[in-house]
Amino acid sequence: MALFELLSVTLAVSLLPPTPPLSPPRAANRVTILYDAFGGRQGLTRDWGFAALVEYGGKRILFDTGNNADIFARNVRALGVDLRRLDFVVVSHRHGDHIAGLNYLLRLNPHVRIYAPKEGFGVFGAALPGSFYRRDAALPDSMRYFAAAAPAELRSGTPWPQANFSWVDSLTEVAPGVAIVSTVSKTPGTLELHELSLAIRTPEGVVLLVGCSHPGIETILEAARPWGDHVHLIFGGLHLVTSPDTTIAHVAAALHDQWRIDGIAPGHCTGEPAFAALKRLFGDRYVYAGIGTRTRLP
Repeated sequence: MALFELLSVTLAVSLLPPTPPLSPPRAANRVTILYDAFGGRQGLTRDWGFAALVEYGGKRILFDTGNNADIFARNVRALGVDLRRLDFVVVSHRHGDHIAGLNYLLRLNPHVRIYAPKEGFGVFGAALPGSFYRRDAALPDSMRYFAAAAPAELRSGTPWPQANFSWVDSLTEVAPGVAIVSTVSKTPGTLELHELSLAIRTPEGVVLLVGCSHPGIETILEAARPWGDHVHLIFGGLHLVTSPDTTIAHVAAALHDQWRIDGIAPGHCTGEPAFAALKRLFGDRYVYAGIGTRTRLP
């Protein structure tokens, strides 16, 4: 090629607009079940409890941590989940089958923010005003709390004193399009138990993750209503594991006919008879969510 032609080609190439860099692949919006007592995936250990990883809109959210720290650790490693890369954690309630894995989590990610139910003298720590108790000024100081000089605030202890807990007791937006729903159980056996659920806005409606639904799934749905009128999909435990068929039928019908949930992905304490009833009613809108499953979100 003549020198003139070579210079012409070089000049033409130099005048072309630069090639834009390749954008990184968009992260999948999905829910991965890390801990449950059912599922057929090899290499995972089934146990009573619940944990799930939510990836949505670039956020990585751990929801609950299962019943046993060692099992939680094995399942997390088997699924290739990096718990050092989390935006935050939501712990639904204080029962051991949802919190035991915190010990493993905090070894890997000691400073991650953990949203937990706000309860007076709760297991996640809490704070009460120093004035919460009645006083009797007629008593001598030796019989009075703090010798009659109570602190402004009383903080309760926790098994995880270094954890970065944030207590929640109301509907709270924690990221764009992501909210925590707070409810309180009125059910005998779990009376006054505080429970948090996770609500994510999607183009198809709200995706709701529930731990055990001790306050009742309809109570949770009502509390989540300000975050979105329509619920697209529910993951997690509905606490029907010991319920009679009549109760199961009532709850299933309410979700299908009254709340018009698009799909249901039950797990944990929902119970085998309720799995069957919900599958019959929802048909192909029943989403299997055994341990190790990864479900795409809209």
